Amino acid sequence: MRASKLLERLDVEGKRKEIRNLEAESMKPSFWQSHEAAAEKMKAMAELQKEIDSAENLQELVSSANYEEAEKLLAELEVLLFLSGPYDEGGAILSIHSGQGGVEAMDWAEMLKRMYIRFIERKGWSHEVIEETYGEEAGIKSAVISVEGRFSYGFLKSEAGVHRLVRQSPFNADKLRQTSFALVEVLPQIQDAKELELREDDLEWEFYRASSHGGQNVQKVSSAVRLKHKPTGIVVTAQGERYQAQNREYALKILRGKLWHLAEEERKKEEQRLKGGYKTPGWGNQIRSYVLHPYHMVKDLRTDFETSNTEAVLNGEIDGFIEEELRKL
Repeated sequence: MRASKLLERLDVEGKRKEIRNLEAESMKPSFWQSHEAAAEKMKAMAELQKEIDSAENLQELVSSANYEEAEKLLAELEVLLFLSGPYDEGGAILSIHSGQGGVEAMDWAEMLKRMYIRFIERKGWSHEVIEETYGEEAGIKSAVISVEGRFSYGFLKSEAGVHRLVRQSPFNADKLRQTSFALVEVLPQIQDAKELELREDDLEWEFYRASSHGGQNVQKVSSAVRLKHKPTGIVVTAQGERYQAQNREYALKILRGKLWHLAEEERKKEEQRLKGGYKTPGWGNQIRSYVLHPYHMVKDLRTDFETSNTEAVLNGEIDGFIEEELRKL
């Protein structure tokens, strides 16, 4: 029953039609005029085919009464149905910021960065670090990662909030128990500029030299950019690319995501105003606790999903946490 309902909602015939349309488009000489746009469409076609293959595989497993394997595949495919937000299917911009606590918190922020990069790689997505500020002794103060991959925003959006680490300090001779905090922010990549138009008069640009670890100048040209949106006061920076034009594009992409997020937060606040209990995903909103001492446990404070396999989690195996939160939304 669950399988037949899911297959109906997956609309395999609709996906086949989409593939046929894309194939017809790819035969036109103009298709490859923009290699970037063409590559995105070919990627979308491959993803659609993957979903069709999974649906057909599920049908075969149910027909052959292989219910254990069918249940596993069913659970995976069901998650996709929860990803129906306006930008869920697109890319994401993931930011990590260390909290108070000096080197401990900066080290924790770098551990989270590694965890997310491992998760991204396991999903087969691509990523690029577009902004990073290193700590003086160790770790990072902040990092901004651009993530490209179908449904990457949908999967990562529920990771926004404060992540708390409890462990024996590796930076302390007495190995005291230490609690550190880091904030994760997740924004959608809004590719179509028409969806969120920016007035040039509202933008204030500043260009400077990108710097490397230790603060040394790595370039003689001012390729890094700082962009301020005057009406809201939002400031974004990008310096991960060698060329100013690429960093400008990233800065605009981040700004669009932030402006959309700001409007979305206002909408949610208004929606929840009479109900109460709305939490802004900022420093006051702790979502997950990672305990490495005196015992091992990672627990999500929203769903109560937990595991004692902290090593696997810190190596990017966070699917269980994400899926539980998606089912709740």
